[in-house]
Amino acid sequence: MADKMELRDVEVWDGNMAASQALRQVQIDVVAAYPITPSTPIVENYGNYLANGYIDGEFVMVESEHAAMSGCIGAAAAGGRVATATSSQGFALMVETLYQASGMRLPIILNVVNRALAAPLNVNGDHSDMYLGRDSGWIQFDAYNPQHAYDLNFIAFRVAEDHEIRLPAMVHQDGFLTSHTAQGVKTMDDDTAYNFVGEFKPMNDMLDLDHPVTHGVQTEEDWHFEHKARQHNDLMTKVFPKIEAAFDAFEKMTGRRYNIVETYKTEDADAVVVCMGTSVETAYEVADELRADGKKVGVIGIRVVRPWPHAQIAEALKGIKAIGALDRSSPNGTFGMLYNELAGTVVNSGEVKVLTNYVYGLGGRDLTKVHLREIYAELLANAEAGKPTTPLQQLIGVRGPKISFH
Repeated sequence: MADKMELRDVEVWDGNMAASQALRQVQIDVVAAYPITPSTPIVENYGNYLANGYIDGEFVMVESEHAAMSGCIGAAAAGGRVATATSSQGFALMVETLYQASGMRLPIILNVVNRALAAPLNVNGDHSDMYLGRDSGWIQFDAYNPQHAYDLNFIAFRVAEDHEIRLPAMVHQDGFLTSHTAQGVKTMDDDTAYNFVGEFKPMNDMLDLDHPVTHGVQTEEDWHFEHKARQHNDLMTKVFPKIEAAFDAFEKMTGRRYNIVETYKTEDADAVVVCMGTSVETAYEVADELRADGKKVGVIGIRVVRPWPHAQIAEALKGIKAIGALDRSSPNGTFGMLYNELAGTVVNSGEVKVLTNYVYGLGGRDLTKVHLREIYAELLANAEAGKPTTPLQQLIGVRGPKISFH
């Protein structure tokens, strides 16, 4: 029986500590992991809890991130509650196995501390790794601060392990800006946290010898399409109600409310920015300042990246005239992911909306309040004109001549 850890009602934790405490409280059976900056403290802390008797589980040290997720897949297929963490190049090395985990319907939780992808080498945060995994069949949650990194882990386990879902889930947080920034985090006691997720109930596990199953089958053209169609359909139709139910239950228990799409001062807004991660709360501050100046601006934060919340975003964008999609990843010759997803959402909205793309913060570069004020000014001009008055895509904060795509 694992020992309980006494926590204060509010602890000063960074995002890594918050995530690791959530893993401790849900009592993971197996963590298979390989270290990589800036996610290492999550699994390092887990190993410390295990060594000190706070967890009745296993910590498997492997030779690579590919092996880490492979170990998680084996443990989950055997019937265990499983989690790990990674970043950047480690995430890229995991990509092959991510598709295995989702295709085999294994409810693994992966904490991704978002970091730029090389080359050139960079250990700071942007969303390149988040974007890399968006078509891998995993549910993806996005945390804006350490409190969210703590809370969303419990929600991720509850949704992923539901027998009507049985899909793996990622919890994203910004490298260093969240992972290494300490803030006050409201905690739950160990029993409350564990009971919210509940005892793990295996399904189709390989060690249930009375009900033999096959994992890792080969389907070719006979059944592959049907398998993927079922997985896609379940993501699009079953996951959202389960997430909403988990958010409702979590609010009832803690008073903390989460939404699939977070809206801020959008009801009468003419212009909004749509963003993720730590940029959302910075945008909140700028929106407050501009509102005080009489400017009708708002913020939309994406909480669930996958499945893409098409209907929820369409509802949030009703009446909005100008939208700035803020992408924190190199688009490499196209528009950013948020821009493209938003374009797909608004194209049949029946309203005239001006959508422009802002690429920012690559390799950890700051998005300042000055940058956001300038973006809002351009968006308000677009809203008034009813058409783009600025380039369709701009790179914000890059040195040298201004780079834009008209």
